[in-house]
Amino acid sequence: MKKSLVSGLVAATLLAGGFSAAVSAHQAGDIIVRAGAVVVAPNESSQDVAGFGEFKVDNDTQLGLNFGYMLTDNIGVELLAATPFSHDISLDGVGKIAETKHLPPTLVAQYYFGSAQSKLRPYIGAGVNFTNFFDNDFTNDLNGALSDLSLSNSWGLAAQVGLDYQVNKNWLVNASVWYAQISTDVKFNLGDTPVMIETDIDPWVYMVSVGYTF
Repeated sequence: MKKSLVSGLVAATLLAGGFSAAVSAHQAGDIIVRAGAVVVAPNESSQDVAGFGEFKVDNDTQLGLNFGYMLTDNIGVELLAATPFSHDISLDGVGKIAETKHLPPTLVAQYYFGSAQSKLRPYIGAGVNFTNFFDNDFTNDLNGALSDLSLSNSWGLAAQVGLDYQVNKNWLVNASVWYAQISTDVKFNLGDTPVMIETDIDPWVYMVSVGYTF
């Protein structure tokens, strides 16, 4: 039993290490590119919408990309990008009334714990988010009562925690969680009356990815 267990651990270690005796990762000057699934889960709140309560915004999953650069062995910068997110907007008692798309590029400064030789590198980051809303459309205009939907772009703070595991010299796997402040003015016409609803999206963003270090 002990021999089998030891043999299994040795084999797993060799596979994880890419049959390399030494793995050096996250060094000053490294470029890290990660790609994977990213989920935006809004934590929304808004002003009351014509007596129907607050806007509700659903989750969406897209291809996430981030690009990092190590300034030192422990300090890096990272840009989060993704394919466009699409969200359904709904109201209580009405259901889905609109759709919107957005791109939320986010730039953060990061601190990586541990040394450049550590295969497991937890990190934290803080920075700024810019969110561009587009393709805003009513899918249910309440028999012509709603028209001319628009959402203003947003600037806000962002924070993250993450974990890299270096599989071999170049490849790694990653998991990270982000929080972003996203606020927008939702504008539309209710009949002939212009309406503006202040809305906070403030999503949690979850990403699981594979990365490559250059």
